[in-house]
Amino acid sequence: MIGEKIYNLAKELFYINRSLTGDGVRETLEQVKKLIPIKIKEIPTGEKCFDWEVPKEWNCKEAYIITPEGEKICEYSKNNLHILQYSTPQNRQIDLKELDKHLYSLPDLPDAIPYVTSYYKENWGFCISQNDRNKLKEGVYKVFIDSELKNGSLTYADLIIPGKSKEEILFSTYICHPSLANDNLSGIILTTFLAKYILEKNTRFTYRFIFIPETIGSICYISKHLSKLKENVKAGFVVTCVGDNRDYSFLASRFEDTLADKIAIHVLKHTKKDFKRYSFLDRGSDERQYCSIGVDLPICSVMRSKYVEYKEYHTSLDDLSLISPIGFEGSFKVYKQIIDVLENNYRYKTTTICEPQLGKRGLYPAVSTPEQIKKVKYLRNIIAYADGNKDLIDIAEILKTNAYELIEIVKNLEEKKVLCRK
Repeated sequence: MIGEKIYNLAKELFYINRSLTGDGVRETLEQVKKLIPIKIKEIPTGEKCFDWEVPKEWNCKEAYIITPEGEKICEYSKNNLHILQYSTPQNRQIDLKELDKHLYSLPDLPDAIPYVTSYYKENWGFCISQNDRNKLKEGVYKVFIDSELKNGSLTYADLIIPGKSKEEILFSTYICHPSLANDNLSGIILTTFLAKYILEKNTRFTYRFIFIPETIGSICYISKHLSKLKENVKAGFVVTCVGDNRDYSFLASRFEDTLADKIAIHVLKHTKKDFKRYSFLDRGSDERQYCSIGVDLPICSVMRSKYVEYKEYHTSLDDLSLISPIGFEGSFKVYKQIIDVLENNYRYKTTTICEPQLGKRGLYPAVSTPEQIKKVKYLRNIIAYADGNKDLIDIAEILKTNAYELIEIVKNLEEKKVLCRK
C-alpha cells in the first residue's frame, strides 16, 4: 500500500529539528532528495523579497531548565517543541516570577506542549505543558539555551518535471514545522510521493513541486519566479494537513473561480461527500501569497483536517499517532485523481452532424439487453454534450458522475473517431 510507504517515511523524518531556517531544513531536504531529484537552493540573510527580508538563520543544539530541586525539564533534545523557535542563547539563573514571563502553555490542553515562534523579534522562551507548569515552585531556576542566530541563509527546494506542454501544475508544501506530524510533515511527504508518481508518467502538463518555509519562503519564491508562474501555472495546490484519517477539507482560491477550485470540488464531491468547504477568508497558509493581489495564481488546497480547526493543531498532540497509513492512502488517491483528471480534461467535440453511427464503430451492442441499452444511452449523453465548449469536468457534472470514471470511455470514443479534442 502506498499509504504504508508514505507513513514509514514520516517516521524517519518526524524528529528532525526543522525551523524557518537552519540545518534541520537542510537535513529534511537531503532526505527528500534521496527519493526525488529536487534542487536545493539558498537565499542569503538580508535579501529583499517584495516587502519582506530574509531573516537570520537559526540553529539550536540544546536547551533546558533546571528546577530548584535539580530536575532538568523542557529538554530540547527530548522534544524540540519545548523551545520557543528562534530563541536567543541564554545561560542564566532567574527566579520563578521572571521565568514565568518566558513560559508558554495551553490551559485548555493541559497535557500538550504548544508550538510557538518568534521569527522576526529577538526573544527567548520555553514551551511546557500546563500540568508541568503548575508543578513549578518558588526558587532559583537555571535557564540554558545553546542556540545560534546568525547571518546565514534560507533553504528551499524545487523540482520541475517537463511535460508535453509548458503549462504547469504547481504543488507547494512548507518545511518549517518541527515534530508536527499532520501540520506539516504530512505535506512534505505526500508531495514527495506525488512527485514520484509524476516522474513515472509521460505527462501533458509540466509539474512544479516546491518545498519552502511557510510565508517567507513562498514570498521569496514568488519574487524570483513571478513572471514565469503567472505565464505558465494553470492550477496549483498547497499541500498540508493530509495525514490524518478524518473528513476532507477544501480551501478555495480568492474568488473560487479557478481550474484548481473546479477540479478539487468536483473530485471531492464525487468521492468524499462529507468534505468541509472553506472560503479564502479562512486562509492561513501559503495560499495567502500565491493568491495575493498582483500574483493571482490559481491555487487552492485539499486537506484532511484543516489547520487551526483540529484540537491537536500546533501542539505535541500532533504526533505520529495522529497520522496513519490509511489517512495517507486516502489523500494520495484524491490528489492522484485530481492529477489524472487534469491530464485528461480537454474540451471535446463530436466529429459528425447528428448522432454518429455507433454500430459500424463497434459501439452498439448486437443484442439490446436493458444493461446494454443503458450503456448506449450513457455514450450518447457524453456525445450530446461534446460541443467543443465543455471540458471533461463540465460533461461529467451534467451527467452527475465523476470525471475520473469518464476518462477511459472518452479515450475509446476518440480512438473510434467519434470525438476529437478541440
